Amino acid sequence: MTQFKYKPHYEELKDKWLDQQKDLQKGLLEKHKEAFEWLEHKSKQFVVGTVGSLIMFAQPVSASIAATRPPTPSQFEIPDDRAIAPETKLILDLTYSLPSDVQPLTEEQEKVIGQTLSRHFGMTVAAELQGKRLNRSYGIIGAEQHLMRYPGDTMVSHFDSAEDAAKYYSSGMAPGRGAWGYFADSASTMTQKDADREKYYIAVQTFLAPGYAENVKEHYEFYKYRKMLVVNPENGHAVVADIADAGPAQWTGKHLGGSPEVMKLLDRKDGKQRGPVLYFFIDDPDDTIPLGPIAVRD
Repeated sequence: MTQFKYKPHYEELKDKWLDQQKDLQKGLLEKHKEAFEWLEHKSKQFVVGTVGSLIMFAQPVSASIAATRPPTPSQFEIPDDRAIAPETKLILDLTYSLPSDVQPLTEEQEKVIGQTLSRHFGMTVAAELQGKRLNRSYGIIGAEQHLMRYPGDTMVSHFDSAEDAAKYYSSGMAPGRGAWGYFADSASTMTQKDADREKYYIAVQTFLAPGYAENVKEHYEFYKYRKMLVVNPENGHAVVADIADAGPAQWTGKHLGGSPEVMKLLDRKDGKQRGPVLYFFIDDPDDTIPLGPIAVRD
């Protein structure tokens, strides 16, 4: 007679739990491969082992719980977070708040993500400011061209250094001005602030903002050079940008555009130069936060 080895019920539950965690670990690593390579002073093999340990052994496994659901982010305990790069901490936090697809966020998601970004970047950001909000705060960004900063500005006069010209000349210049016109009246009156506004600009769909059609002038003034924190949730790269143009059109499938410099800082260089980003208003009434790249705080 063939002998069958009896497998206790708790071992079956354990096997199901392990299978669930392997799938979760695999998906997490595939989605954020670059981020985990930033783990300081750790080899790639150590990263995989550490993440697996976090997922599987952060808390003692209860058979009844393991059989029904994987652990929530609040259950994870990182033994020594000094070994994890700040960008990776941000990515992990965002992973549990963002939907699987790029779609409009709910108010609750915006609230949680706004708090997450505020904490990681040391500034107050929100999806709504002074009663104004865009049509979305999570969308697909695409590459834009340079904008004329003053009458007569050309690709020859546009760059401050040969290095910048080599990086960004090929992006070209838009034939028209931005939504708010020139940044300065002339080359001689242009300030560094004017130059930075063009350098780190984004174009957003102001025309789709709630209430825009009912009060165009009020929205026009509010959005002019309004600062926003733009974050690539896939690698933690971020930039403080300003709104200097309107667009793109809905038929493009994109929800906002970034200057060549912004796209470079976000590391959008996959050939299509497009991908998901978070973009939240920065509450900076005294204008103390400079435009440009910003790093995640430790």
